[in-house]
Amino acid sequence: MKKIEIKAEQFFELLRLKDTSMWSVFAQMIDGEEKEIIFLDRGDKILFNYILPANAEKLEEDRKEFSKQFADKMAHFS
Repeated sequence: MKKIEIKAEQFFELLRLKDTSMWSVFAQMIDGEEKEIIFLDRGDKILFNYILPANAEKLEEDRKEFSKQFADKMAHFS
């Protein structure tokens, strides 16, 4: 499995500047092979990782599950 390291702060700033979602970027990276995307902090410490699926259907399932989990967590802050 190919590993891709991404500086999280720069990545999310670029998404904000381009007014796009990480899911759109992930969709463009799909090529039929799973990839491990590793998000790093400024000191190259691993913040989290995501296994990019080999197909768009699985990516959509992941997006929906992420959205649900995020909404659930945000509800606890209200």
